[in-house]
Amino acid sequence: MKVYGIKNCDTVKKARKWLDENGVDYQFHDFKKDGLDDELLSGWEKALGWEALVNRRGTTWRKLPEEVRDTISAQSAHSIMLENPSIIKRPVVERGDEVRVGFNADEWTAWLT
Repeated sequence: MKVYGIKNCDTVKKARKWLDENGVDYQFHDFKKDGLDDELLSGWEKALGWEALVNRRGTTWRKLPEEVRDTISAQSAHSIMLENPSIIKRPVVERGDEVRVGFNADEWTAWLT
């Protein structure tokens, strides 16, 4: 299992703590330190849809110009996420062929334990 996110993100911290406390083995990939490539992002978009990946509640979203936010599309979202990985909802988790985004302890308990 691989967990993608940003080390200092509160949701990622909660998710990693939950994984550690529940003895779930995982690798962590920090977007800011380790980067994000086009192929990986495309796979997530195919699995989840770009809308599920864009965090519209975060600071990075709010810093985008209004005209960019108002006209965002699959193509522009892809470019924005590659340029600003912190706009991606976190964490993104790959387990086998499955990809999930976000953290919910109850859902993860049913999914991983």
